[in-house]
Amino acid sequence: MKNILLDQIDSKEEEYVRKKICSMCRNFYRLGWVSGTGGGISIRRNQIVFMAPSGVQKEKIQPKDIFILDLEGNILKYPENQALKLTECAPLFFSAYELRDAGAVLHSHSSNVVLLTFLANKKHSNYDFIYEYHFTRLEMLKGIQGHGYLDTFVLPIIENTPKECDLTESLRIAIQEYPKSPAVAVKDHGIYVWGKNEDHAKTQAECIDYICEIEVKKRMIGL
Repeated sequence: MKNILLDQIDSKEEEYVRKKICSMCRNFYRLGWVSGTGGGISIRRNQIVFMAPSGVQKEKIQPKDIFILDLEGNILKYPENQALKLTECAPLFFSAYELRDAGAVLHSHSSNVVLLTFLANKKHSNYDFIYEYHFTRLEMLKGIQGHGYLDTFVLPIIENTPKECDLTESLRIAIQEYPKSPAVAVKDHGIYVWGKNEDHAKTQAECIDYICEIEVKKRMIGL
């Protein structure tokens, strides 16, 4: 089964995806989204998922460092460096692949998003671990799938946990409760963002980061 799945992607496409993850990690490092060894990126091609490793400075990741898995989370191909570990984000990434049929999932530790999570005080009516922040009348809302300038984008925010993998259940609930959101933020932590492919996920992440920054700065100047 494993060999059949790996045979579904040609060597040029595999090389492209590996390099794409590395370039996105470098870009996100420059933005301050994956400082230290935080954050993560995964890209899906049909039944195969490419995933950046854990505990590695993201701007230094090389194509040979990427894990390849099936949609069940089984590792099909390990990095050349056997000391590298699969990220604790993996079950969270797979939640978006399963529940949203995502083509790529990103995890950012953006300070704009983290600061925004402290401003949310509206709770979900049935789940006390989910908060909301409502955005409207911002031009960059047009960049978030299914939203326009006059629409209200509701960003769900879940409580953090000491271990990242323990966020899985609450993240899955938030994904299901907020079908119009391409992201779930985590209080004191960061955000998970997905899209139909890696470029779409990137634009969703950038637009959400921008509107979070604007909202935080509005509060700072008393608006």
